[in-house]
Formats: sequence, C-alpha cells, structure tokens
Amino acid sequence: MRWHQRLHSRIAAGRERGSISAWLALSSIVMIMIVGVAVDLTGQVHAQQHARDVASQAARAGGQQLQAGQAIRGHGVAADPYQAAAAARTYLSTAGVDGTVNVAGDTIVVHTSDTYRTQFLSIVGINSMRVTGEGQARVVRAVGGVEQ
Repeated sequence: MRWHQRLHSRIAAGRERGSISAWLALSSIVMIMIVGVAVDLTGQVHAQQHARDVASQAARAGGQQLQAGQAIRGHGVAADPYQAAAAARTYLSTAGVDGTVNVAGDTIVVHTSDTYRTQFLSIVGINSMRVTGEGQARVVRAVGGVEQ
C-alpha cells in the first residue's frame, strides 16, 4: 500500500480527528503569551519614562530654590543646597516615587526608582520589574537668552 493510500485510509477511519483542535489550542496559548509579554514590556517602558520624567521635574523644582541675597546683590545665582534638596524631595514624595537628591554647586541631580507590577508575566513568576530614572538641572544666569 502506498503512503497516500494509507493516509486516505487513516482519514477515512477517523484517526486524524481533533488534530486541528490541538494545534489551534496550542497556537492560541502561544499568541496570548506573546501579547502578554508585549503588554508588560510596554508597561515597563511607560514606567521607565515616568521615572525619568519625575526625576527631571524634581531636579527643576530644586533648581528654583536660589540663594536670594547673592542674586539680589548681582553676584550671580547659586542654588540653596538645603532648600533645593528639600524641594526636590517634596516633589518626589508628591509624585509617589522613591529617589535620592544630590546638590553639588549649581547642579541638582535626582535619581528615582519605582516598580512596575506585571499584568501577564506574573503567570510565569515575574511579578514586578524595577525601573529607574535620572534627571539634572543646572542653575545658570542668562541675559537675553545668553548664559552669563
């Protein structure tokens, strides 16, 4: 008996019934997993962008805290290190993000960290992903759009 005759006899006997159903079920599970990975990785990217944005905004809030006496006398501008750090920490607290603040001279640097809670990857044991961000602000004096 040739191979095509055996195939036709198996199909006629019903031995191949349900093979498409098994393939469809397996491919459906794989597609759901691919969509789940895409959703969670997109969520992680969004959380990463949020951490960076909060860090940048906190640094800017700190950069607005100037040593007024020095600026009023015309001796240039400088950040008040204690008030700048406090303003940046207040911004982080309000945003609900953990972070650290460093003030060095005219530069305020903020590092943030947050956690993205996974939606689909928790099925395979990955419950969260850590994201971080960094933002800087530099205090400068500008006249007519030119730094001085």
